[in-house]
Amino acid sequence: MTPRHADARVARVVAMFESLAPEDIPRLAEFYAADARFKDPFNDVTGVPAIQRIFTHMFNALDEPRFVVRDIVADSDQCFLTWDFLFRMKRFSRGPQVIHGGSHLRFDAGGKVELHRDYWDAAEELYEKLPGVGALMRWLKRRANS
Repeated sequence: MTPRHADARVARVVAMFESLAPEDIPRLAEFYAADARFKDPFNDVTGVPAIQRIFTHMFNALDEPRFVVRDIVADSDQCFLTWDFLFRMKRFSRGPQVIHGGSHLRFDAGGKVELHRDYWDAAEELYEKLPGVGALMRWLKRRANS
């Protein structure tokens, strides 16, 4: 289900994220400003070509990746989205995975995203689910919380 939002910029970006497919990568320039910045726990890049490479890598590294936007908070030229990222890992024979996260988006005067910053806990949402590394991460977490 695509959340609806009165702000056309926000609704357009949410629809793009929820339906994103490999063939859409060249169209990211329709949504991102030429000098847009994208930052997440693994990347900090500027420019549409660099952002396209991140999404291309996502499709190459994962099976069936998709975003489901859960909540939208918008004000003026920015919004915050909470989302679930669903996927299967190609390297491991594990079932479906989910990462819960959020994105802060800021729009330029033309309605394109000029800042996209993702927030999610790489340790909890990814590393703890990996074979071998996951056991170590869960042990470290227990030790830190005791």
